[in-house]
Amino acid sequence: MRCTLDSIFEVGFGVELRCLEGSSKEGGEFMKAFDDASALTYWRYADPFWRLKRRFNLGAEASLRSNIRTIDDFVSHVIATKRRTTAKVRNDSGKEDILSRFLVESEKDPDTMNDRYLRDIILNFMIAGKDTSAGTLSWFFYMLSKNPLVQHKLAREVDEVAGGNNNNNNNAVLDGTTGITDTTLDKMPYLHAALTETLRLYPAVPIDGRCSEADDILPDGTRVKKGDLVNYLAYSMGRMSYIWGDDAQDFRPERWLNDDGAFQPQSPFKFVAFHGGPRICLGRDFAYRQMKIIAVALLRYFRFQLGGHDNVTYKTMFTLHIHGGLYLCATPRPAP
Repeated sequence: MRCTLDSIFEVGFGVELRCLEGSSKEGGEFMKAFDDASALTYWRYADPFWRLKRRFNLGAEASLRSNIRTIDDFVSHVIATKRRTTAKVRNDSGKEDILSRFLVESEKDPDTMNDRYLRDIILNFMIAGKDTSAGTLSWFFYMLSKNPLVQHKLAREVDEVAGGNNNNNNNAVLDGTTGITDTTLDKMPYLHAALTETLRLYPAVPIDGRCSEADDILPDGTRVKKGDLVNYLAYSMGRMSYIWGDDAQDFRPERWLNDDGAFQPQSPFKFVAFHGGPRICLGRDFAYRQMKIIAVALLRYFRFQLGGHDNVTYKTMFTLHIHGGLYLCATPRPAP
């Protein structure tokens, strides 16, 4: 979670949060407030008295209000700092992050693209770029720990493509990421298949939906009126035998590979983890790249086993987190 938070802040907002290394107290507080606020907001679906609690600032709603205040203060500071430095960065290097581009556009329409609008942009990118990738990586290493043969195949692919573990210094893992390029990652179809298989069983967004803008009729004849909310359960769909076959419950990356070992994609309306159609996830390729880099860096140097935490289940949130975190035992892999 800390790693993907640092990543989305640096790529999206041009800010080095340094949350992973633990040097940013504000970043840690912001991350906790963001995660707690997400969980508390989702629980409104199950709490019929949440409006009453919000009015009198009680219980979960009081906690949610405090978390939102922490989030607002932190994001406002990021925007203010970025606004002061945007012109200098643009003039010096020509390299712009996503937030800088929005700040430039906000100068043309300051009334609409105000700080509140920019705050929502930041939080939207955070939900898309932090929670989803981090949650998927957690489930990915959980499945590798439960399927050691798959883990062995992945480690072998990493050794063959990226080179084995031949560095014994303390910065080995960090140094091992510098040579990872898109070309390198493209030569790892089994890694892509294993991540995709993880998303099939544990989609980052377990339930998704859209609101109809006009009256419509679904392919099965169901009539949808304007304003109706249509949801689909990606979590359930990934486990249905009539969609994926009798082994739908099994973690089997090979289902995504053809006879030559190349990755074979499925229809986005069958594999719905990234939605489909004109509103398919814009960050899909970025998410895959980010997860592959982290997976390669870790599998190159470590072997993973479950750390005595057998009752692994999900936490009820908008995104599919592991409840209580995932405890793993990482042991150094010997040089091949």
